Amino acid sequence: MKSFLVGGAVRDTLLGYPFHEKDWVVVGATPAEMIEAGYTQVGRDFPVFLHPDSKEEYALARTERKSGPGYHGFVVHADPAVTLEEDLERRDLTINAMAMDASGDIIDPYHGQQDLADRVLRHVSPHFVEDPLRVLRVARFAARYHHLGFTIAPETAALLSQIVAADELPHLSIERVWVEIEKALGTTHPEVFFHTLADCQALAVLLPELSVSQGIAALARAAPHTPRLDCRWASLLSDLPEARVKAINQHLKVPNAYSLLATRISVARPTLKTALKNASECMVLIKLLDALRRDEPFEGVCETLIALEQNSDEANTTIELLRNACKQARTVTAADFTESRLTGPDLGAAIEAARIEQLREVLP
Repeated sequence: MKSFLVGGAVRDTLLGYPFHEKDWVVVGATPAEMIEAGYTQVGRDFPVFLHPDSKEEYALARTERKSGPGYHGFVVHADPAVTLEEDLERRDLTINAMAMDASGDIIDPYHGQQDLADRVLRHVSPHFVEDPLRVLRVARFAARYHHLGFTIAPETAALLSQIVAADELPHLSIERVWVEIEKALGTTHPEVFFHTLADCQALAVLLPELSVSQGIAALARAAPHTPRLDCRWASLLSDLPEARVKAINQHLKVPNAYSLLATRISVARPTLKTALKNASECMVLIKLLDALRRDEPFEGVCETLIALEQNSDEANTTIELLRNACKQARTVTAADFTESRLTGPDLGAAIEAARIEQLREVLP
C-alpha cells in the first residue's frame, strides 16, 4: 500500500502558488485495509477515506467508465490492481494529473510539468469529453491562472465545444454549476471564466442573458476593486433588468446574500444619480435598498457601484453622498413623534416627511 499526493496540491507546489487542501491516492489497498489502518470511510460513490490524524482525504486508486449522461454517469472501478498511472489518466488536465511520492519525487506520465512550463491547459486523454463538468472546470482554471499567462490548448478548446454540441451541459445539476461559478468569481480574472464559456458556446446554454449584455465587461472593470464575491456577481448582472436578475438567481439557486445584492444593484444603478438630486426620490431609493434597517446589502450596493466605476473620484463622491443621505434619514425615528400621539399610517407619513426634510439638508 502506497500513498501519493495528487492533483491541485502537486500542481500548485510546482507553480509556487498557494493551496489549502491536499488530496491523496492510495495504490494497492482495499477498503478493509484502510479501515483497519484507522481511516474513516466517507465516500458514497467511490472509496474515499479520512486520515485518522490529518483528516485529509485519501481515495483508493480507481478507473472510470462512462455509463450515462452527465457527470454522474460513470461506473467506478476501485481495486488494488489499479495503478497510479491509470488513476491519473482519468483526470481532466495534464497539470492535474501529476503525483508526488513520500520522497518528493514527481510522477508525471502525461507531461504536466512541461505544460506548466509552457503555461498550457491541456486535456489528458480523449475520455475528457465524457464529463460535461470539465467545461466549467477548464474555464475556471483559465480564470485562475490567467495572470500567470496560461491559455487553453487549441485541441482542448475544440473538445469543450464538442461537449457543448453534444448537449451534455443540461445534465449538470444547477447546484454544481453554481459551485463552479462561485469559485470562478474568486479568481483574479473572473471575466475569463465567462469569456471561455462564451467561446465554446456554453454561455448560451448556462447563462444566455450574458450573451447579449455588457455584464462580463462590467465584471472585468469591477473585480480589481472589490474582493467580495457577491459584489462581483452583482456587477456581472448589473446591466440586466430586475426581473431578469431575479429569474437568473432563482434558476441557479444563488445564495440569498448574492441574489439580494444583485437585485438591489439592478434597482439602484439606473436611478442613483437622479435620486440624489431630489429628496423625495432619494427617500424612495433608500427605502428600496432597505438601508434604514440594515447595513447589508446597502454597504454591498455602495461597494459594487464604486467598483463598477473603477474606484473613480466621481463614484466615491456620489456614494459618499448616498451614505450621508442614508445617515441623515436614520436620525429621524418614531421616538421623535411621541408627543404627537400619531399612530399607524399617520405616524409613518410624518416620519417619512421629516426624513425627506433631513435629506434636503444634505443633497445638492
